[in-house]
Amino acid sequence: MGTAAGRWVLLATVLGSGIVMIDGTVVNVALPHIGRDLGGGFGGLQWTINAYTLTLASLILLGGSLGDHFGRRRIFLVGVIWFAGASAACGLAPSMEVLVAARAAQGVGGALLTPGSLALISASFRGLDRGAAIGAWSGLGGIAGAAGPFLGGLLVEWTWRAVFLINLPLAVLVVVVTLRHVPES
Repeated sequence: MGTAAGRWVLLATVLGSGIVMIDGTVVNVALPHIGRDLGGGFGGLQWTINAYTLTLASLILLGGSLGDHFGRRRIFLVGVIWFAGASAACGLAPSMEVLVAARAAQGVGGALLTPGSLALISASFRGLDRGAAIGAWSGLGGIAGAAGPFLGGLLVEWTWRAVFLINLPLAVLVVVVTLRHVPES
């Protein structure tokens, strides 16, 4: 973990999976604002959360299997780009129906990138460094999830759409770091 190569891998994987963890919690704070703006009612707001969670949870094993078959880095990158595209669709959603569909798409992207992030760590580190890297990935992912409501509170002061659009520059950073510094495994 002390090498520059290891730090780049850790940065890409923690930031990639971190945006998935943040999105699991950040949206909860934005729900009242979304409801006022899009008028979806309780059912629409509930599906804004459930569409993401259900697709993420139900497809995460498929994401890991695709990474094993086609390359972990490749599927990780597909997941990050997919997640960013879906985040843009969420942030620009003109209706509750479009938002729910885009949230489901976000869950698919998250299911593609999350197992790849851990698999890339496992392939890039050995011995004690692997344990430390997995611990950092887990701990920082937990912090990202816990920071979601705080971040959401800050962003909704501007607009609820920012809770989704903030993912775009983060995803660009993940893609650049991954392409430059993360080897395929």
